[in-house]
Amino acid sequence: MSGHGFLVVRAGARRVGLALENLVEVLEPPPSLRVPSAEPALRGVIPVREALLPLVSLDALLSGSECGGAPTDAAVLVQVGDVRFCLEVDAAESVAHEATLPVPADAGMPWAEGIALRPDGHIPLLDLGAIGSRLAEASA
Repeated sequence: MSGHGFLVVRAGARRVGLALENLVEVLEPPPSLRVPSAEPALRGVIPVREALLPLVSLDALLSGSECGGAPTDAAVLVQVGDVRFCLEVDAAESVAHEATLPVPADAGMPWAEGIALRPDGHIPLLDLGAIGSRLAEASA
């Protein structure tokens, strides 16, 4: 695979990369409004740029659990095509531009579309299109 620019974020004990081409901004999310959803990782919706957007706990999404605990003070606004959503993260750490490799079939990383090899460890790069599709299906 080729080199891609990505934002390294921390969600719980995980560090993952988010492709810069799909990121709009890092923001401090306002309090969320709870809404019914089939997606357990959905914390609620938040007002962003005159629209209500889903706020998804990235830690809960990656661990396959329900969103719980106190909200974090950082979120990343993502846009994939016409789909916009916010990923709640513990921290946005750095921007990186490393070469990426395909995800090994036995890696157990269903949300990853590649892996960046960094001096401080391997960083899975998330498939933001798949996450957006899942959120769209859950809201349908």
